[in-house]
Amino acid sequence: MKHLILAPTPQAQWQLLIHEAQTSCDRHLDEVLESYLIFLLMRFTNKAHCTARIMAEDYLQASSCHGGERIDRLRDVGDHCLLFSGLFPHLADRRMVSISYFVTLGRSAYLQLSDLLDRGMALVYGQLSEAFIVLVDVLHAMRELNGHPVLTPIQAIELWQDYGSRRCFERILAAHTRAVPVSGPSQTH
Repeated sequence: MKHLILAPTPQAQWQLLIHEAQTSCDRHLDEVLESYLIFLLMRFTNKAHCTARIMAEDYLQASSCHGGERIDRLRDVGDHCLLFSGLFPHLADRRMVSISYFVTLGRSAYLQLSDLLDRGMALVYGQLSEAFIVLVDVLHAMRELNGHPVLTPIQAIELWQDYGSRRCFERILAAHTRAVPVSGPSQTH
């Protein structure tokens, strides 16, 4: 990291780091998304074991649950997938899946939550599903504040083609190639 970020509380430290990452990747999160991301990072700061989970299995188990348990499990799947695709993309390679696997599962879990919950929270989870790739871009930028790329060129191409990650196109692909893509994302999400 270029400099040490100090703030009076963990919440303030995460907020400063997220602001720096947003500036770095030229993305802006509204207050709802930024707050959700801050509290997500605070919740998982001391949970190193969370990377041992199998998301497809958790997602299927959530589908068989009812009520509050289903909501909690779907939120956990969405949150873990956001963290895995944004902060730990190397897990995809280790598990022999693509980053799109985490993005698709996470977006789907948040979208299901938006269908299950009351209006206020439904809007939040709908927004998380819609802006999932933007949140991933911010998390990648946060990881790269130390000057080291977090994605391989192949992973960047995948996120650009599958989800239209502007950051992957601008920061990663442009740095590794001189090519100009002839087509945009293959899917709209």
